[in-house]
Amino acid sequence: MTLEILTPERKLYSGNVYGVLMPGISGMFEVLDKHAPLVSALRPGRVKVLKDKSNSTLSFDITGGFVEVLNNKVTLLAEGATEA
Repeated sequence: MTLEILTPERKLYSGNVYGVLMPGISGMFEVLDKHAPLVSALRPGRVKVLKDKSNSTLSFDITGGFVEVLNNKVTLLAEGATEA
C-alpha cells in the first residue's frame, strides 16, 4: 500500500509500506494492506511505519491530525510532525 505523511509545510514521507501503526483518539491502531476505507482523528504521539515484513521501520512524532485510508492508500495529515 502507499503512504503519504503530509504537514502544512511539506510532504514528510511518501512510499510503499507494509503497514502503519498510529495513535488514534481511542488508542493505537494499525492499518495493513487492503484495509477497509476509514477516516480517523489522531492524537499527539508516535506513528510507526512498517516498511516491509522484515520489521524494517521508521518513526514519526506527530502533534495530532487526521488519517484517510482509501483504495490501498493511506494519507496522514498531521498538524506537525518530525522524524523520530
